[in-house]
Amino acid sequence: MIPIDIRPDKLTQEMMDYTRKLGKGMENLLNADKIDAGVSPKHAVYKEDKLVLYRYDTPEGVTPQPVPLLIVYALVNRPYMTDIQEDRSTIKGLLKTGQDVYLIDWGYPDGADRCLTLDDYLNGYLDRCVDYICEAHGLPAINILGICQGGVFSLMYTSMHQDKVKNLVTMVTPVDFQTPGNLLSNWVQHMDIDLAVDTMGNVPGELLNWTFLSLKPFALAGQKYVNMVDVLEDADKVKNFLRMEKWIFDSPDQAGETFRQFSKDFYQKNGLINGGVVIGEHEINLKNLTCPLLNVYALQDHLVPPAASRPMKDLVGSTDYTENAFPGGHIGIYVSGKAQKEVTPAIGKWLNDRS
Repeated sequence: MIPIDIRPDKLTQEMMDYTRKLGKGMENLLNADKIDAGVSPKHAVYKEDKLVLYRYDTPEGVTPQPVPLLIVYALVNRPYMTDIQEDRSTIKGLLKTGQDVYLIDWGYPDGADRCLTLDDYLNGYLDRCVDYICEAHGLPAINILGICQGGVFSLMYTSMHQDKVKNLVTMVTPVDFQTPGNLLSNWVQHMDIDLAVDTMGNVPGELLNWTFLSLKPFALAGQKYVNMVDVLEDADKVKNFLRMEKWIFDSPDQAGETFRQFSKDFYQKNGLINGGVVIGEHEINLKNLTCPLLNVYALQDHLVPPAASRPMKDLVGSTDYTENAFPGGHIGIYVSGKAQKEVTPAIGKWLNDRS
């Protein structure tokens, strides 16, 4: 048995260190500048309702690839996670590999958007963004990178409009929504979705955010604030911590009808596995997806377990299918130092080899 060292002199020193860190931390917190939402230069090229389509500036000395890349992010969080800080930016890494990067910002739905459906998002907003980029570049098809729920959107979109997608990359994207041990799936499977949407209209982003935090309450809602004391003396680390906090709690409301369809078709009916998902006039069949496909997933992902993503290989019709397993979590795949060195360059190379 290891003895516990609780000598009074050591306890006193630890309390003095803790107090010093808190004091310096308060100073750094008070002096912190406004927390930015994305760091790479970009400009809006297309707007429709709440949606804004951005194009990122090509870094000096980099020649962009001829086929542009459109990033399709999830509805449930804000897309600046992909560009959270200078040394932790998926977008910056993609730009360095020569990708001509566009990104859809879905905006913040309000009461006027309650009746928006998946058909509106996919065959409406997303399709018009793709058409804009194709026309701007004089191309019949572009590359798409879909992230999390945005990856599911991208799979469905490509299965309906394969002629407009040259290459597809998915990151932390589920296709089997009922894998064992998936706590989020177990919760949603037993939820009365119709009652929730009929009662609330749009589903509050704050409600969904606290649901995600409750999946790992000790780590995500408690321990990280205890550990925060260790970074309070470093002004740069404080700002990085605040950037992450801003993103975590910056959760848009969800258009009610889209939330209803997505939750029932995928979490409750497991529609990509069992079939029966209808978007507008299309019944989704991933065998229609025949373009090259790169599927990137995270081995320690608690929101999209690897088992939820791996079945993609047997569902799609592509004969050029590649998997990249990253030894990290759902967020680390964008922001960790290892991801900057391995994941983003690998995506860029894969695209360049096929564009």
